[in-house]
Amino acid sequence: MKLAPSTNKHLRTSSLAVLALVATSVPGLSGSELVTFSEHVAPIIFKNCSTCHRPGQGAPFPLTNFEEVRKRGKFIVEVTTDRYMPPWHAATGGPPFKDERRLTDDQILTLSQWVESGMAEGDPEKVPALPDFPEGWLLGKPDMVIEMTEAYDVPADGPDIYRNFVVSLDLPEDKWLKAIDFKPSAPSVVHHSLFFIDETGDARKRDAEEDTPGFRRMPQRLERGGFIGGWALGANALMLPDGMADKLPKNADFVFSTHFHPSGKPEQEKSVAALYFSNAPPTRPYSKLQLPPLFGAVAAIDIPAGEKRYSKTDYFEVPVDVHAFAIGAHAHYLGKEMTMMATLPGGTSLQLLRVDDWDFAWQEQYAYKEFVLLPKGTRIDAEIVWDNSDENPRNPSHPPKRTKWGLESTDEMGSVTVALSAVEKADSEALETAISEHRRESALRTFLANADKSEEGRGWMQRARAMFDRDQNGKFDPEERKAIREFLKGMGL
Repeated sequence: MKLAPSTNKHLRTSSLAVLALVATSVPGLSGSELVTFSEHVAPIIFKNCSTCHRPGQGAPFPLTNFEEVRKRGKFIVEVTTDRYMPPWHAATGGPPFKDERRLTDDQILTLSQWVESGMAEGDPEKVPALPDFPEGWLLGKPDMVIEMTEAYDVPADGPDIYRNFVVSLDLPEDKWLKAIDFKPSAPSVVHHSLFFIDETGDARKRDAEEDTPGFRRMPQRLERGGFIGGWALGANALMLPDGMADKLPKNADFVFSTHFHPSGKPEQEKSVAALYFSNAPPTRPYSKLQLPPLFGAVAAIDIPAGEKRYSKTDYFEVPVDVHAFAIGAHAHYLGKEMTMMATLPGGTSLQLLRVDDWDFAWQEQYAYKEFVLLPKGTRIDAEIVWDNSDENPRNPSHPPKRTKWGLESTDEMGSVTVALSAVEKADSEALETAISEHRRESALRTFLANADKSEEGRGWMQRARAMFDRDQNGKFDPEERKAIREFLKGMGL
């Protein structure tokens, strides 16, 4: 767990007061038995905290022995009581996730009782061994490690920077990719990095044309078709389930598309990624459903200053039987709540993900313990809620200001993404086609809803009705909407 100060001092104080009243004993202990690090605290810390809090990992200090934990005992109680740590934002109520880092109430009471009673060490011989952490990478030894060829200089301040860096893979043959892990060399300035595969050499050419490492604008062709994953703080790498993998062509270049947020001092970034391959081609295709699509770019996000609960919703009807196996969410500083619910054909509701207190600085990806069956006809609903009021402690603007969708950290985005695999392999194409159709329809719906808000847009809508509203009923039916999409595509929109 990566410890950081609580953002709510009142909550922290009141929570500690409650613990002080109730933490008079630890479950399973006699009233006179002392709570010790060796027997009671070390098992909790080693299992839930030391994964990140150890040398070579991203946390700011280690928690691997008695002295390291005792030194920060009171602080540990504060942040675990607030449930700020361990970082785990998915609420209970849905299918269980793998590797949950949520502490139980009893574990939090144990930590509190240990601190209140003086933080005794106990018998050093009874301290459990640290878990056998993989050396270097959380997923174990990678099949291939790649690194940026040159470091990129990030200035001390200024606007956010988006930069793309190319690494030639020089693979002797096609490979099948199971997972990608990522390590920034300057994590304080790297907000996220998206990963793309380029078979055309276009990215390499663009890189060579610029004087500084990397290039600025990602080709739309790559953005639409070459995306294979990404990393943000808190998003631990996930291995794809058995039978699933992404193709990595032998002539491909790997592209890091990185978002930098200057930290106040100059930094140099030279990103490294670990690649994990499958021994065989995939036997089970999979797709990703994002609601609203494109991180909310087509949802017309426009949050008034001071608005405490601004929301956007989207839904998708599953065209075939599918299994959900992983899920995650994304927003910026104003993001507050993210929810994705499934309504099964019989009317049963199933919570796929609920985040009640979004944290821009910790963007988790969640894998279900078991495949979650969503039968054909299941409706998937997503809602994103933003808080643009002064009451939001993470609001970057004081006083609050109107905020729209955009790439800067102080702009906003918002979506929930679930990974789906058709139960029957033959249905995979139908699933992918339906997701693509939903993405296009969402973009068109927003375009039509906002086109007549300007004089130019009203003129366009008048011409569109004359051209495409064949029955002149003032509305566009599905076939008419399809014709509009083709027209806009032909215009490059």
